[in-house]
Amino acid sequence: MAMRKFYSEIKGLKVKEVPGHVKPMLSVNYVKNAFQRWLDNYHAKYIQTSSVEPLFHVCYGGLIFSYLVALPEERRHLEHQEHAKEHGGH
Repeated sequence: MAMRKFYSEIKGLKVKEVPGHVKPMLSVNYVKNAFQRWLDNYHAKYIQTSSVEPLFHVCYGGLIFSYLVALPEERRHLEHQEHAKEHGGH
């Protein structure tokens, strides 16, 4: 949704105008304000309505986080297995 809005904003600009339009969006204050707006919207949409969805968000986030943390270990394990197969190991 945010990408669609961003695309619609820059769609009518000339290439030389894009950096001038994007640069203010990369400031610390802009990012802080955008994050605060996101928190306010999230609070209004899920917390104020006593929705159960924030619990799902925490569960899914924890699942994705644990997968990403374990991924390098799993990749090393698979690489070791393939190396062992190539060299006649177990």
